[in-house]
Amino acid sequence: MSVRKEDYQSDVECAWCPGCGNFGILEAVKRALVQLELAPHQVLLCSGIGQAPKLPHYLKVNTFNGLHGRELPAATAAKLCAPDLTVLVHSGDGGAYGEGGNHLLHAMRRNIDLTLVVHDNKIYGLTKGQASPTTASGTVTDFPRTELVESPVNPLALAISQSCGFVAQGMSARIEQLVDLLCAAIEHRGFSLVNVLQPCVTWDKVHTYAHYQTHCQDLGAEHDPGDRLRAFERVTRPSDKIPLGVIYREHRPSFQDRLLGPERQSLRTQPLDPERVKALFPRFL
Repeated sequence: MSVRKEDYQSDVECAWCPGCGNFGILEAVKRALVQLELAPHQVLLCSGIGQAPKLPHYLKVNTFNGLHGRELPAATAAKLCAPDLTVLVHSGDGGAYGEGGNHLLHAMRRNIDLTLVVHDNKIYGLTKGQASPTTASGTVTDFPRTELVESPVNPLALAISQSCGFVAQGMSARIEQLVDLLCAAIEHRGFSLVNVLQPCVTWDKVHTYAHYQTHCQDLGAEHDPGDRLRAFERVTRPSDKIPLGVIYREHRPSFQDRLLGPERQSLRTQPLDPERVKALFPRFL
């Protein structure tokens, strides 16, 4: 039986603002999962708190909702217990690069076989427009009502510097390209980061759809995603052009392959010996 987009259709009422960039990401996720012929029971979406983490609510799929920025540890545990599941994590730029920044670093170095999709709208949308880790220096937000003095995080440069296995950037309004990036990220055997630029139509009047259409530039055929130094240079050099596409890719054994072996047997399928557990009880009495 073939998988249809309707199989992922949820009846949960959507709470996003009209025109929110999250709608494009949701559509791209549906199309990617269908294109990969993944049925809903084969997929787990992990998220935390915020506008971006609401995305799993709007899909008929296995879902784990946890704390803000703590999505990756839960996703890691799920992938180790059930490596046959396709695990995606959805987070905002605040949760992924702020509260969850430490988890991101360790997920990249371990090379966990999952895909992190960051909805990067450069603002904390759910909590009324505070500056996030990717908010540009000099921006005046509703909170604080002063010019931001901190420098923004460059998530692409951070990921490449840590040899993240797959680093890509898309834009929520370019759905066809985003579908291709998500498919490539999911199929990559290891940790994948897809940073998705998405306008926040309520709190950010600078990074609009028109702004991204003007400044985004697809990486050409001459770009080699296997060249780490060139990839790093591409995302750090001063330019008014924002790169879209697969920026860096490195193939190395995933955490599951090294820990569980090439067969990647599920921990949930391993035999249980209750007597071994009973032997531990006296230590805690």
